[in-house]
Amino acid sequence: MSLNYDAVLWDMDGTLVDTEPYWMAAETELMAAHGLEWTHEQAMLMVGNTLTKSADIMRSFGLPLATDEVVQTLLRGVIARVHERIPFRAGAQELIASLQAADVPMALVTMSYRSLAQAVVDGLPEGTFRTLITGDEVSRGKPDPEPYLTGAASLSVDPAACIALENSVPGMASAIAAGTLTVGIPNHVPLEEQPGAILIETLDGLNAESLGNLVRPLQGS
Repeated sequence: MSLNYDAVLWDMDGTLVDTEPYWMAAETELMAAHGLEWTHEQAMLMVGNTLTKSADIMRSFGLPLATDEVVQTLLRGVIARVHERIPFRAGAQELIASLQAADVPMALVTMSYRSLAQAVVDGLPEGTFRTLITGDEVSRGKPDPEPYLTGAASLSVDPAACIALENSVPGMASAIAAGTLTVGIPNHVPLEEQPGAILIETLDGLNAESLGNLVRPLQGS
């Protein structure tokens, strides 16, 4: 099969897996343990950010813990839930299978730390992702382009020949700034149409070929 792209870069939380409810539950538990309320609106401020920025948002609402302690507590809570059930988004596993059958290299580009990313990857066929780019291993997280530039480089592919799959505002900004063919799949927070990106409602029904057709408008003539 001849495709019009060379690789796919997957965001994880909210794109590959719908772990946002797991994060919200862990956040709510942590705030409640310190006698603090945590609303849905506050939780939405966290989506797509680095874990350290998310921790600092919680601290700004009165959580009396150091940033790293917040991060590690949240990670433990989410990893425990992932070990019980990995909530893959509709169509994600089928698209992965189609991409693997077409020999398309894939990398996971997430602001979650490697411990959580590995727990999710362990639920997929071995070798699904050639590389993992995680939030604890980059110097600048999303919305900076570094994560997606690093992901493309790890596969030895030009970013312009990579499709990036994202669900958050910071993630889309990172992918677009890196020069990838960016596909936004909103989940929990709305995304706006913008140059350099295509928005779709779901991954369900996509395969390697139809994914390529989707991004043709981003490639010009």
